[in-house]
Amino acid sequence: PRKAGMERKELLSKNGAIFQAQGEILEAVASKDVKIVIVGNPANTNALILSYFAKSIPVQNISALTRLDHNRTVGLVAKKLGTSVANVEGVVIWGNHSSTQYPDVSNAKVKGFNQSIVEAMGGVAYLEEALIPHIQGRGASIIAARKLSSAMSAANAACDHVRDWLLGSNGRIVSMAVHSSGEYEIPKGIWYSFPVQCSRGGEFTIV
Repeated sequence: PRKAGMERKELLSKNGAIFQAQGEILEAVASKDVKIVIVGNPANTNALILSYFAKSIPVQNISALTRLDHNRTVGLVAKKLGTSVANVEGVVIWGNHSSTQYPDVSNAKVKGFNQSIVEAMGGVAYLEEALIPHIQGRGASIIAARKLSSAMSAANAACDHVRDWLLGSNGRIVSMAVHSSGEYEIPKGIWYSFPVQCSRGGEFTIV
């Protein structure tokens, strides 16, 4: 587990071997239509490692969790604007589940607000000075406060991720770290958090 002062990448030396072993096991015994969600950090890199050792499992069946960051951003937008999280749509987490992630609200929409959400929240300065660093550093803040990483919020995010992936996101855009085929000029072959729409049955489309 991640501890105070640690970056997620520091877990790679131990967790990399774990995900290699899991990939080998999945390659040997798993159904080839299995759906896999990587939660252990560094999640994007662990997804790549697992996929390398489970070559017969389609890359689109392997995803990594950035829904926790997505949910945190939605919650912060809702709190700032005094509304419900159910009214916030179009938030996106780009990149890795790490301090380099980019929470993006530039295309977000909030029910009851006709103006730009960026303007409603205080402009670009608020995003750059408050929202973005808050989300990027939230994991470290939680560890500093409770000496452990997120518990229920991470479990809830995993449930949200699986529900939308398997049952569909009903047209909503959500964030998932998935295999890149070059979308948005992101290098091919890595796992990267994109805006996606999910349809019933475990299908998703990068939008």
